[in-house]
Amino acid sequence: LSQGEDTSKPANGSLTTHVLNTATGLPATGIAIQVAQLQEPGTQWMELAQRWTDEDGRCSPLLAPEQVKAGTYKLRFETAAYWQGLGHTSFYPFVEVVFTITDPAQKFHVPLLISPFSYTTYRGS
Repeated sequence: LSQGEDTSKPANGSLTTHVLNTATGLPATGIAIQVAQLQEPGTQWMELAQRWTDEDGRCSPLLAPEQVKAGTYKLRFETAAYWQGLGHTSFYPFVEVVFTITDPAQKFHVPLLISPFSYTTYRGS
């Protein structure tokens, strides 16, 4: 990468995330994330990808632009293993964030803020 090149901006239609440990203010490194899509109609989830957060708490796009379709998706963050690796227990063994994509051409960034006893998510840019 050249100096000043911004790798945080996803390509149109991609799905990204960023996980921040709010107890330390540092990125959450090494969290496993599964991406699944709800098979409509019904209640069955189909896993599409599994990724791990890097040293900046980010992943390469969770889904490539051509994989992003209209529908309901779930990101499952394996938080218990992360906290155990830091020598902490946590109240939430995992976090599942479910959201709906209506326009697959948009960028979808789903950040997660975690501590051992709470979490917050929002639609980022």
